[in-house]
Amino acid sequence: MKTTTATHSSAATEPGSGNAPAGAAVVSFRDVTKNYGPVRAVDGLTLDLHPGETVALLGPNGAGKSSTLDLMLGLRPADSGSVQLFGTTPREAIAAGRVGVMLQTGGLMEDVTVRELVTLTCALHPRPYPVDQVLGLAGVSDIAGRMVNKLSGGQEQRVRFALATAGHNDLIVLDEPTTGMDVTARQAFWATMREQAAQGRTVLFATHYLEEADAIADRVLVLSKGRLLADGTAAEIKARAGARRIAFDLTEGAVDEQALRELPHLTGFERHGETVRLQSSDADATVHAVYALGAYPRNLEVAGLGLEQAFIALTEAEEA
Repeated sequence: MKTTTATHSSAATEPGSGNAPAGAAVVSFRDVTKNYGPVRAVDGLTLDLHPGETVALLGPNGAGKSSTLDLMLGLRPADSGSVQLFGTTPREAIAAGRVGVMLQTGGLMEDVTVRELVTLTCALHPRPYPVDQVLGLAGVSDIAGRMVNKLSGGQEQRVRFALATAGHNDLIVLDEPTTGMDVTARQAFWATMREQAAQGRTVLFATHYLEEADAIADRVLVLSKGRLLADGTAAEIKARAGARRIAFDLTEGAVDEQALRELPHLTGFERHGETVRLQSSDADATVHAVYALGAYPRNLEVAGLGLEQAFIALTEAEEA
């Protein structure tokens, strides 16, 4: 998703002030739809985001994540319904300096140094932070003198993060923010995001790294075909998938594989040598049936689905 950098000089708006009453939703979608020809990218979306939340936006390719972010940021108009940020329009909220945005691509000038670009962004922000503070928080102080067009992919992402946090924003929107970052940079990035949320800011991020969503987000939104398929904590999303993982070892040939595949309540089956991995909507009944086959599983483990497995189960069910 690409966008250009806009500049604004509106008066500062302190958190909780402006047109939105205290305690109001930071982001509010009401029955929002967006079509691209015959394709409905966003389909009747209704949701609210609140101060201090860290929210992961998940969905398979084509689920409507980028379109939802475009609508939220005022980059495209909705065909129907309403989108509000802090009780006003997205463009008004952005002009007031209340929204910081980090997109996957675009927004970086070339033929300037990192410091020059961050300095310009801070100068244009209604409520800027000191340049050195922004460089330090984004982890780019050591490359401040480097030309932007000489950066690696991970370094570009950290510079985009610096631009998104150049001033006091009440909402930070991140689209695949850690793409290209190494493990250390990713950990430092999320530590900074936790600090932002702890200060009362709302952080919304779209990601394909489901382990990040599981570890970082206190709320997960799952989109499918433009609709809100699930909304809750990572634990609630996992529980909603309604399946558990079962793993054990069997001596090869001890039980016919077809008999294992026909165990009750299976939603997934894998076997690699002696190791059998199952997914079941009723783990107790499935394990009982394993013993009823006369099998004696070793190293038996039963656990809930991880967020990735739950996400796959929910979206596959929706497709079906």
